[in-house]
Amino acid sequence: MIAQSAAPPPPNGGPAIARLLRAAVVEALPALRAISEDDSQRRRHPTAWSPREIIGHLIDSASNNHGRFVRASIEDSLVFPPYDQEAWVALQGYHDQAWHGLLDRWTAFNEQVAGMIERIPQAALMRQRTNHNLHRIAWRTVPDGVATSLEYFVRDYIGHLRHHLAQVASSVDVDATVHARQGA
Repeated sequence: MIAQSAAPPPPNGGPAIARLLRAAVVEALPALRAISEDDSQRRRHPTAWSPREIIGHLIDSASNNHGRFVRASIEDSLVFPPYDQEAWVALQGYHDQAWHGLLDRWTAFNEQVAGMIERIPQAALMRQRTNHNLHRIAWRTVPDGVATSLEYFVRDYIGHLRHHLAQVASSVDVDATVHARQGA
């Protein structure tokens, strides 16, 4: 089953945080791969994203945040342009793309992000910055003017990813799907 972890935060540093991201992906993949093409297109209700659209959104999130993390590693600001998530998902037609292809792209992109996170200098990761717009773009927002760090924003990205993986799990009976595929 895909679930959010309540483990205490690991030591600071890019490699430790990259391990958290990789673990989230690796833990989720067996259950995600067990979801059928048909189930991956089912919406919980008419206005909700399907599992395909959720994973597509996570691809978009990886794309946007990769660039944000790189810029924040070499610049002093944590101010980034927002993006219209609904429009991105609709324009790219994730609902009509092959489920396993989406999973492959999501996995590969997060490996790219994790590899970059490993290389963020500790000083850039931990630097406190009041010049940010995380009150607008973070999953768990930071009030305007309150100091925060790139480390916070990177961990927030992982929390956001886990949150959406839990949505996928709740939209299909992941445990039943995994057991059926395993012949249990």
